[in-house]
Amino acid sequence: MFSGWILTIFGGFAGLGIFGESLGLNDVMDGALRMSRELTAICLCAFLSVLWGLLDDKKPMKAGVKFAGQLFIAIGIVVGGGIRLSCFIDSPVLTSVLTVLWMLFILNAINFFDNMDGLAVGTAAIAFLFFTIAAGINGQYLVAALGACSCAASCGFWLYNKNPASIFMGDSGSHFLAFLLGIISAKVTYYSPEIDSTRFAVLLPLFILAVPIFDAFAVVVIRLHNHKPIYKGDHNHISHRFLHLGMSRKRAVQAVHLLVLVSCLGALPLLWCDLKTCIVLIVQGLTILLLLTVVQMASRHESGDCSAVNILKKEQP
Repeated sequence: MFSGWILTIFGGFAGLGIFGESLGLNDVMDGALRMSRELTAICLCAFLSVLWGLLDDKKPMKAGVKFAGQLFIAIGIVVGGGIRLSCFIDSPVLTSVLTVLWMLFILNAINFFDNMDGLAVGTAAIAFLFFTIAAGINGQYLVAALGACSCAASCGFWLYNKNPASIFMGDSGSHFLAFLLGIISAKVTYYSPEIDSTRFAVLLPLFILAVPIFDAFAVVVIRLHNHKPIYKGDHNHISHRFLHLGMSRKRAVQAVHLLVLVSCLGALPLLWCDLKTCIVLIVQGLTILLLLTVVQMASRHESGDCSAVNILKKEQP
């Protein structure tokens, strides 16, 4: 995924430099030059995220060591790339801290979410697609191009990672996808001062990534309730809950992807909605999360304490 992504990025810049002027893309060339520092930092930190995940794949790290590497990457992209969340806060220090926390959360949320064939990469592909659409609507064409490259890399891998998977991405792949999701969600400018209604679009990342975000919070709460370390894997994810209800792994992944698609479709109207529409969309999103909560509770009731493990053992890899 990283190889295809980085080659496309460099190929696009090289092509822009060679043919940009003859094609009348001077404005795009100027924008690319302004973004070159940020893009260099993004490419470098993306490589570091892949490398850190690869080291963990070869020899599993302790949770503290793994988190330290993630923190280094998150701080590196904020300091080196100057990328910060736009939260209506006129404080570079506070927005930098929020961006680092956001990056750390997304890195671990997607890492948690990678628990079945095709689940994480399919979710990332859908999210990249909608981030690309949002960036294109906002006129951020270089960010949209970055999102499109990320979506294409994910889709190419998805073809071979879907059930039954012939290749696996491990922590190196999940770190790479999570890093790009965190960066693109922070990089796209959703608010335009000239159009007051667009301020509600700052909620777009929460809508697009609602399912993996909810899943991360849910498993952490369950692990804390069961007095287990939050970094220890278990079978309490949304996809596992669908297994408890009798679905196959393939159908469980498809169900999760449909939920992600519904959540993403609900995000796009935030680009032009008013307050009333925004409230309706928020209620709709919370209703979807409530549905997932009901599924969590129903599957626990149906499965008992140990059936998750039993069901997974019965499933073919």
